[in-house]
Amino acid sequence: MDALQIEGGHPIAGSVAVRGAKNSISKQLVASLLTDKAVVLHNAPAISDTWIVSDLLRAMGVEVEASGDDGAGTLSVRAANVTPLGADRLGEFSGKSRIPILLCGPLLHRTGEALIPRLGGDEIGQRQVNYHLMVLQQLGAEISDQPDGLHLKANELVGCELRLPFPSVGATEQVLLAATRAKGTTVLHGAAIEPEILDLIAVLQKMGAAILFRDDRAIEVHGQDELTGFEHSTMPDRLEVASWACAAIATCGEVFIQNARVEDMVSFLGAYRLMGGSFTASPRGIHFCRAVDDLRPVELDTAVHPGFMTDWQAPVGVALTQAHGLSTLHETVYENRFGYTKALVEMGADIHVEKGCPKGRACRFGGLGFEHTAHFRGPTPLHGADVRVPDLRAGFSHVIGGLLADGITIVRNFRLLERGYEGLVPKLQSLGARVRFV
Repeated sequence: MDALQIEGGHPIAGSVAVRGAKNSISKQLVASLLTDKAVVLHNAPAISDTWIVSDLLRAMGVEVEASGDDGAGTLSVRAANVTPLGADRLGEFSGKSRIPILLCGPLLHRTGEALIPRLGGDEIGQRQVNYHLMVLQQLGAEISDQPDGLHLKANELVGCELRLPFPSVGATEQVLLAATRAKGTTVLHGAAIEPEILDLIAVLQKMGAAILFRDDRAIEVHGQDELTGFEHSTMPDRLEVASWACAAIATCGEVFIQNARVEDMVSFLGAYRLMGGSFTASPRGIHFCRAVDDLRPVELDTAVHPGFMTDWQAPVGVALTQAHGLSTLHETVYENRFGYTKALVEMGADIHVEKGCPKGRACRFGGLGFEHTAHFRGPTPLHGADVRVPDLRAGFSHVIGGLLADGITIVRNFRLLERGYEGLVPKLQSLGARVRFV
């Protein structure tokens, strides 16, 4: 049951609700290790990333209880006793997620050591784990690379001046989680400032952390000896919101997304309007649909926040196969993000991926041989095909392609989407999509 059959040619219409962000809930669960007091997380999504991190914490002796039949909703966590993950349990989590690297700081504070399994996650480019190791070493951690994973030790972490070569979200989270209980003050220059980062900072401040912003992309953290428990409602998932919005504009449909917030996705909404989409915001959510019969081509560069998010470009790319003219997507965050275009070409899309940057829009990947610019010429009719999901966001783009296509599309490795999309098949069916597992 890992393949989804989609009968295309039917616009989606209706309402869906989004819960907490995949890229927030997992980091907030990790933050619970920084205290032995009770933690309560509301709006937790029922996705595999939530369950993987919950099981990882339980393996270290942490109490994690979930309310609701779906195993999420509200999570109650108590890390009264924390034991570093032993090599005998390590294999259970190796390759499943990239979250374990963020356990380093909390575990070093609680136990003086950390054993981190081999990382998993989507193959979309070289995730800069070296950034994580660099900042941890500068904070005082001793790191050795062993066959069973990364071994870290530290009597204490000490605040210092840090600078990231690129505003990495993961490395910024690493510093925040490690510096909040480090001795002295840490100043991180070149920090990422995504909404999910701010959501994590809100959690840490509720725990008693002293964190403030200095100049452009500089975060100052004053270490605390102890942190306390907290209660927090995780921000809604802006990546899922964008995915449904693109499905609506691509299929000439409409969708109301409960809990969606304008302030989380300003750059996406600007691009959506340029393409010919329309949205109406209310306190309950955002309604998305087309404003024009013929979608318009656009030229977009992905960037760190507040720019156009890299995770938005795959669903937008599918919609651009239906725009009249030539569109260009220039990927500047991950060098291997156009894996989803192969399936679209098999379905009839006219897409050309190249190694160079668009004229006048050079980026850090220019001249390095990475295929990081894609040109979409449309509109092109799509036909059903048998495709396989290469990564999470590519997977939803395949779903949109199947909704658009004439005939039957089979999307294999579909379960990968459960990492980031809660109840995806029931939501599709509630919107009128003709889908079923095969």
